[in-house]
Amino acid sequence: MFSMIMKFMRDNNVLPRISDTERQALEAGTIWIDGQIFSGNPDFGNMLEEPYNQLSAEEQAFMDGPTETLCQMIDSYQITTSRKVPDAVIDYIKQEGFMGLLIPKQYGGKEFSTLAISSIMAKVNAYCPTAGTFVVIPNSLGAAELLKHYGTEEQKDSYLPRLASGEYVPCFGLTELTAGSDAASIRAEGVVFKDTDGETKIRLNFRKRYITLAPVANLISLAFQMHDPDNLLGKGEYPGISVVMLHKGTKGLTNGDHHLPIGMSFYNGPIIGEDVIASPEQLIGGPEYAGQGWRMLMEQLAGGRAVSLPAGAIGGMKLVAAATGAYSMIRHQFGIQIGLMEGVQEKVARIAAFAYIFEGARVYSCSALDNGQQPPVISALLKSSSTDYGQRSLIDGMDVFSGAGVMQGPRNILGGGYSSAPVSITVEGANIMTRTLITFGQGATRCHPYALPLVKAVEDNDAKAFRQRLLGWLWHTVSNFFRSKVRGLTRGFSAGSPESGEVATYYRRLAWASSRFALLADLALYLIGGKLKVKGSLGGRFADALTWQVLALSTLRRYKAEGNKPEDLPIVKYSCEFALAQIQDAFEGIHANFDVPVVGWWLRGPSSWFLRLNPLSRGPSDDLIPQTAGAIQQLNDQYRRFTDGIAPFAEDQPGMGTLMKAFRLHSEAVPVMSKIHQAQKERKIGKGLSFDVVDEALTANVIGADEATLMRAANTAAMAAIEVDVFAPEDYFQEA
Repeated sequence: MFSMIMKFMRDNNVLPRISDTERQALEAGTIWIDGQIFSGNPDFGNMLEEPYNQLSAEEQAFMDGPTETLCQMIDSYQITTSRKVPDAVIDYIKQEGFMGLLIPKQYGGKEFSTLAISSIMAKVNAYCPTAGTFVVIPNSLGAAELLKHYGTEEQKDSYLPRLASGEYVPCFGLTELTAGSDAASIRAEGVVFKDTDGETKIRLNFRKRYITLAPVANLISLAFQMHDPDNLLGKGEYPGISVVMLHKGTKGLTNGDHHLPIGMSFYNGPIIGEDVIASPEQLIGGPEYAGQGWRMLMEQLAGGRAVSLPAGAIGGMKLVAAATGAYSMIRHQFGIQIGLMEGVQEKVARIAAFAYIFEGARVYSCSALDNGQQPPVISALLKSSSTDYGQRSLIDGMDVFSGAGVMQGPRNILGGGYSSAPVSITVEGANIMTRTLITFGQGATRCHPYALPLVKAVEDNDAKAFRQRLLGWLWHTVSNFFRSKVRGLTRGFSAGSPESGEVATYYRRLAWASSRFALLADLALYLIGGKLKVKGSLGGRFADALTWQVLALSTLRRYKAEGNKPEDLPIVKYSCEFALAQIQDAFEGIHANFDVPVVGWWLRGPSSWFLRLNPLSRGPSDDLIPQTAGAIQQLNDQYRRFTDGIAPFAEDQPGMGTLMKAFRLHSEAVPVMSKIHQAQKERKIGKGLSFDVVDEALTANVIGADEATLMRAANTAAMAAIEVDVFAPEDYFQEA
């Protein structure tokens, strides 16, 4: 009977068919907490034992020393307008070892942890993403990373010291005109042949684009399809994607031209090769690794997607939080600080929560990578969600800054990040594809406890293994059906919680969400099967549900790791309620669009009614908003913790520097403002902004001379901070 069922499933495309490139992607990396969520019964106690690391003393010293020095050397506006990173900045990056953060010490590198590399990237990118590319690209997918894992000993000895010192400036050539998110479809070709001396060579022809650092790189790692018509390398006629290292100046190789990226323009451009001749020894890993390029890329991206782009996005979120919280308190309209207006508070609270959530996810995920995990699904969802919500955070920040956000110049703090946000959303796998294809498409097959083993049993025509896995899967579905019903009726109380107090409800509701998610995933795999690949809208909703479960767990893990600080509880509650509301929205979308007979009717009808009647969350309450916003509206220890990792700005520096000076003076003047407000209530002095009645308050002996001086200084600093740039005609107009 099971043989017949297996044959039916294979012949009718019930299970997804897996290509060779998909299989390599599925087999790359490891399953982490995503597997617990797909189980429907996550062990939160175990998840709370997962590492949540801190930087070593050496790494922290590098963050506080060279990294901050580098940031202070950067004039972001000058770089943005000139489109050129000064030689002194690039030289410092090379001299201090920023290009060798991941390279082992034996080769002259720093050999820092993934968490440290991510933290350094976040700090530099918050100052200037253009300069940051000289740190990010050498320490992400490229020559150093691939050589470290796959290079021959000769290649490591030759290249890694030069990469660590900055003698080699690398770039990685993957994207082409017809191969973007679908990177496996690259057309760059390398034909293996024997030259006139009888030596085996590779003739390469390619046109790459969107390659960061390509205009200045002198070492190019290039992905291409290998064609070996005479099987000279012994890997067959079409070994597959391979990666070769090419040096600038090689005959037929052209790089140096620039694309012009939106916003903060960075060094990015095309690479063209016409009959470029390379040796098989230039393949990363040597001739033995011919055709292994795709596997290499998938293995490194399995964890790598969680590092560079999330670091930049999350560093940006913390900068937005630091700036917007401060600005909302030094800017007055209608006689009050705008940060006390409920509409503004909504924006500030969201900004604070996003920074808290995603910083927790960054540290939690990087700690997992340093602990040996390489979770491709978690990496993908962190990349897509952090860059997406980084952009949303910037939009909220721009709304709060209003006119000061849209007028460009050295004083503008958020404009550059706002205009360049689409870059991080687009690169390293466009978010649309990552959300609709990778996060759930790969997750449903890889992280599910039975899906991939069942597919393998069908492919192997193994009836015994098929029987065991199918019965196990059916029991898994039945268990989650009853589990989800019980947890729904008890609102997760039946699941228990590893923590007591006010956060216990979030563990319970996440357990409830996991059981419902696992059940719906099973129904999708059973009833939609192989067609899930083209059901991008439905897959995207599953991806959202998975993403926000991971982000909520990361929030709770951060809260515990940082000692369950009472002052952080409002932002934790806001963050978890927000996350649960996103999961609820995703579930409602799945129910409403589950287009299959009978079960689809049930999900769209009676089940959907109960789903809305008994929601996981309706989102953060209005009472939580001012408390959450307040976490970044006072210059105290909590503010400093939440914005930690952002390099300090000199108070005479336009933009963020003058804003932080105003925020500091405002904070020092708060007790004086309280005295003035109390005197106004008692009608000792007239109405008006406290800054406007300083002289009257001084005359009435409400405040002293030193306090009056402080108030005037705070007001002067605030006026300077909210000012925007003005350009004379000769500076404004730029001749071609």
